Amino acid sequence: MISPLSAVSPLEVDSARRDAAIPDLIRATDLPQVFRYAARLIVRNGHYQGDYMPDPFDRRLTSLHVNRPLSIVAAIRAVSNGNPHVQSPLSESAVKVLAHRLTVQGEPPFSDQPLLLECHVAEWGDVEGRTVESVAAVLEAAADANEVSA
Repeated sequence: MISPLSAVSPLEVDSARRDAAIPDLIRATDLPQVFRYAARLIVRNGHYQGDYMPDPFDRRLTSLHVNRPLSIVAAIRAVSNGNPHVQSPLSESAVKVLAHRLTVQGEPPFSDQPLLLECHVAEWGDVEGRTVESVAAVLEAAADANEVSA
């Protein structure tokens, strides 16, 4: 089996925003894959706290967006549909599952609205001191749990 992220060579599709597509060969097709591939992408590029990625509007950086450190939500989107800026049914499902596995200041998400679930996951990722290792561990655990329940 091809290692999903060792084979990543993103193709630029929009030079103005430097969005990139991950080839279909390594895009996730189910929830366990989304979580595993997102974990690998974050391990490869780094975990970004604050927004989806550094310099999302390309004011300073020229690298492809999927080659920058990514937030958890951006990594999930990137492996779900090839673009860290675009939602898809698979990425929304993954964010929902992950949000219900995480607590922020001891609290679960307070709504199932997609944007609020995304904010909950992002807030968990933005906790001071959150490491790449802890993010990868949570994503791998979510993948394991979804394989068992599938």
